[in-house]
Amino acid sequence: MDTSKIRSAVLDTMRSIAPEIDIGRLRSDQPLTRQVDLDSMDWLNLIMGLRDALQADLAESDVDRFVTLDELVARISATRREHGSPSPQAVSAGPDESTHNYRLADGRQVTVRPIRAEDAPLEADFVQHLSSESRYYRFMVTVNELPQAKLKYLTEVDQDHHVALVATEMRGEQEVEVGVARYVVGADSARCEFAIAVDDAWQGSGLSGILMASLIRHAKTCGLTEMEGFIMSANHKMLKFARQMGFHSQRDADDRTTIHVLRTL
Repeated sequence: MDTSKIRSAVLDTMRSIAPEIDIGRLRSDQPLTRQVDLDSMDWLNLIMGLRDALQADLAESDVDRFVTLDELVARISATRREHGSPSPQAVSAGPDESTHNYRLADGRQVTVRPIRAEDAPLEADFVQHLSSESRYYRFMVTVNELPQAKLKYLTEVDQDHHVALVATEMRGEQEVEVGVARYVVGADSARCEFAIAVDDAWQGSGLSGILMASLIRHAKTCGLTEMEGFIMSANHKMLKFARQMGFHSQRDADDRTTIHVLRTL
């Protein structure tokens, strides 16, 4: 694909995310952040959209690297030449279990990796340090700390039927959990249910988007076709986040306290 077609695809993807953008007035040699008003989730959705549309080797951590449209097009063109367009047969049947490091817009660095059984102490500390509101929204019950049976369920996962990704940062020589996202495959083996929690101090940093984008990529790689979630109707931040990640919501007629969200993968 030549650069003109890549540029056209980039602009089409931007237009789909933010229809109000005046594409005709964009300067390809000027910083995009000065020309378009997109928040961190919009930029993340742009990366995800381009990865799907162009089979481009882009990572969520690339969000802050593209200063101009020309640089973004050049990056996509280079990765396609280096790696080619992956065929469906070349994609692993299981989730990518490699570790990924990210630098967020505020300069903080995190590592996202599959959770392990030995992470039980990290998970316990993470939940205990969440605000009471965040714990309530995540577990939908009032809880101060996790019982051992629940802790075991959350950390001893098979990374197949139950996939869990943990985000950590290093504080000195100590690894600290700052976020976690997971999904469990449903009975029909085509749909999965997700859950996500991020430390209160990291909310609004873009970490939630990185975790969800990674989780969605896992689910697609494993051949799942739908992802769903159940969000408390009072959790307006999470409902907005779900919309930004492409989920559609509907109320449960039998339960007014939760909203069902669903997206096609």
